[in-house]
Formats: sequence, structure tokens, C-alpha cells
Amino acid sequence: MKILVINGPNLDRLGKRDTSVYGTETLDEIERKIKNLADELSVEVDFFQSNEEGEIVKKIGEADAYDGVIINPAAYTHTSVAIRDAIETLKIPVVEVHLSNIHAREDFRKKSITAEVCKGQICGFGSSSYLLALRYLSGKL
Repeated sequence: MKILVINGPNLDRLGKRDTSVYGTETLDEIERKIKNLADELSVEVDFFQSNEEGEIVKKIGEADAYDGVIINPAAYTHTSVAIRDAIETLKIPVVEVHLSNIHAREDFRKKSITAEVCKGQICGFGSSSYLLALRYLSGKL
């Protein structure tokens, strides 16, 4: 089984961003946690991060080579019809994740236009949101 993990804008800034919201872990640290769990579950994982919408759309378009996708669209969650439409074309399950609970934040962050085309959404558990998504996609939840 092969899973693609896609991270959107500013997630490369984790550890420097508002730590009261996003925690102190860096993206590299989160990816190591995901990789360690993937090894335990006998799952291959590939990682991709971009601050550019078009690059994320292109990577989603290449995701048919995988068995599932974990995506944190970050700010694009609330604005990107292009990312939503790209996810909708996939025949594999996609799980949207967020470090913070987007439903307990500013009004503009409460609406996810990408979640509607995902299998589900996991948010508010910090880096564990990714691990829960990986367990789900691997069938080990």
C-alpha cells in the first residue's frame, strides 16, 4: 500500500508560526512520525509540500499511482476550487487533515470547500490528525 501526503501553504513554516495554534513541531518532525507509523503498518509514504496552488493541483493529478491521499490544504481549504475539483477526480480515498480544530477558529476558517469531496476530515489533534488518517487509510483504525 502506498499513501501520498500533501501539505499546503505555510506548513513548511511549522515551528515558527503561531505555536499556540499549530504547536511546536516542524513539518520534518511530523513527517518522521508519519514515516515511523507507516513502517509499523507496512505502508509506503511519499511527502509533498508546496505553497503554490497549481503545484498542489498537479500533484493531486498524479495521485492515481497511490492507494490513498492525506491532504492538509491549509489556507486553500477555504478558498481553492481548483484543489477541490482535482480531489474530486480521484478514484482513491482522500482524507483531509488539520493540526488545529478549524471549526473552533475564525469564521472564515470554519468552512472547508475541500472536505466535501474527501472521504472524511480529521482536525484538532495536532500531528496525530495525520496518524489517524494513515491508520484509517491502511485499514488499521
